[in-house]
Amino acid sequence: MPGLVLVADDEEKIARMVASYLEAAGFETVTARDGREALTAFRARGPDLALLDIAMPGIDGLEVARAIRASSDLPIVFLTARAEEADKVLGLELGADDYVTKPFSPRELVARVRAVLRRGRLSDRARDADPPLRRGALEMDFRRRLVLVDGEPRPLTAVQFDILAFLAREPGRVFGRLAILEGASGEAFEGYERTIDAHVKNIRKALGDDSGEPRFIGTVRGVGYRFLEPGAAGPDGA
Repeated sequence: MPGLVLVADDEEKIARMVASYLEAAGFETVTARDGREALTAFRARGPDLALLDIAMPGIDGLEVARAIRASSDLPIVFLTARAEEADKVLGLELGADDYVTKPFSPRELVARVRAVLRRGRLSDRARDADPPLRRGALEMDFRRRLVLVDGEPRPLTAVQFDILAFLAREPGRVFGRLAILEGASGEAFEGYERTIDAHVKNIRKALGDDSGEPRFIGTVRGVGYRFLEPGAAGPDGA
C-alpha cells in the first residue's frame, strides 16, 4: 500500500515528525512549509495523498484543498489543532476525505492515512468487479467511477462515491453513521462518525437532492441514513 504523501505544515518540527512517522510505516514523503509550497509539490510530485494543516500562512490548508479539488480527486486529510466543528465540516465540504486533530498519536495518524488510501484502492479494484447500478433516476458506473442523475453526470469525490454506493446497494435499509463509515472505508474510528453528515450533505448537493423532499438519501433522525427506494421520496426524517 505505501505511496507518496505530501505533508504540509508551517511548523517545521511537526512536519518533520509527521514525515518520520509515515516513513517508518513505509511511505515516501515530501514536505511543504506553506500553501504555495504545497501546491508546487502537488503539481511537481503527484502524491498519492495530501496531509494538510489548516492554519498555514498565506494560502491556508482550506485554500490548498480547494485548488487541488479544482483539478484532482487526490485523497486529502486535514491535520488541524482547531477544535471547532465548523472548521472540520468546512474542510469536508471542500472535498477532504478525513481529518486528524492535534495532538494525535502516531498510530492513529498512520492508520487514518492507510484507511483513506485503502478506500481508494479498493474502489479501483471494484471498478472491474461491479456492474452498473441503477436506482430510479440514479445510475452508478463503477468502472468509470461515474454517477448520473437523469442521464447527467454529477461530480463526486472518491469517498462520496463510496458512501453513495454503500447506501444504494441496499435501498430502504437504515445505516448508522459508524456503519456507513466502516462500510465505505473498511474501517471505523470512534469519534469521527460525524464526518458522514458533511459527506452526505455534499452528496446531496452534487445530486441536486433536496434534504426536505429527498429523492435519494433520507435521514432517519437519531439513527443515520438510508437510500430511498424509487418512488419512496418524502420528508426527511420520515
